[in-house]
Amino acid sequence: MKLKDNYHIYAVITIFFWSCGFVFTRLALRYFTPFSLGFLRYFFASLFFIVLAMFIKIKMPDKKDIKWFVLAGFFGFFSYIILFNIGSTTVSASTSSLIIATAPVITTLLARIVNKEKLKTAQYVAIIIEFTGVGVITLMNGIFSINTGLIWLMMASLALSLYNLFQKKLTKKYSALQASVYGIWFGTVLLLIFMPGSAAEAVNAPLIQIIHVIILGVFSSAIGFLSWTTAFSKSKDISSVSNYMFLTPFITTVLGVILAKETPDLATITGGIIILVGMFIYNFFDRIVLLIKK
Repeated sequence: MKLKDNYHIYAVITIFFWSCGFVFTRLALRYFTPFSLGFLRYFFASLFFIVLAMFIKIKMPDKKDIKWFVLAGFFGFFSYIILFNIGSTTVSASTSSLIIATAPVITTLLARIVNKEKLKTAQYVAIIIEFTGVGVITLMNGIFSINTGLIWLMMASLALSLYNLFQKKLTKKYSALQASVYGIWFGTVLLLIFMPGSAAEAVNAPLIQIIHVIILGVFSSAIGFLSWTTAFSKSKDISSVSNYMFLTPFITTVLGVILAKETPDLATITGGIIILVGMFIYNFFDRIVLLIKK
């Protein structure tokens, strides 16, 4: 398999940028409201794609498919970001990444119901192992707490899972760039209802906060979702890609440690190892079995 056709590479790129997004969202929410941050984040993402479109011709979608792009925009960029931002105001970056990491399980279940995708026993076991690792990172130090933020984040996870399904459907007909661009553009149009308040906050915002939002818009959103959609377009099934989301709590925690200059704790190390073992089993179990048989 050529490197450019390897969905693993694109999935890892996305997960890194999304992990950064958890940290920068917490930083940006110190100044912006969840609604303003949602609009501004995708305003910059849309602006990035507009500039890109000036150099790369992007074919218009068929009229009959516009509804699917609107739904992708609604669930992936309107509903998800608002629910995620509201939830993130009351929980830590590592805890929010834990809740959003339930998306692979929800996506897998939805894909099984809607697309009739099947998983092998080893893959089910791998998902359980990965989610156990996610839980260890958050629960081992007793920092997990029940509050309304968790409810908002669970709804965000469901919205992201629905978006995953729509993206897989769209990439059967459209390129990853088309699916990402039009999804984000439609999502940004829906977020325009928050533009007045967003503009007022942005005008008086400190430069560092604007930088945080630009990073979220360009890297965690535009490039992150483009890479994510590319991974879907190159994979055989949805769960193989969404499974990578189990890495986000581990990477998010590590990034938080780096930014805060803290020493990695036992929970981070233990949970991270468990997650990596689960991902290894999910993606390479069949190859290991074949090697053993040879």
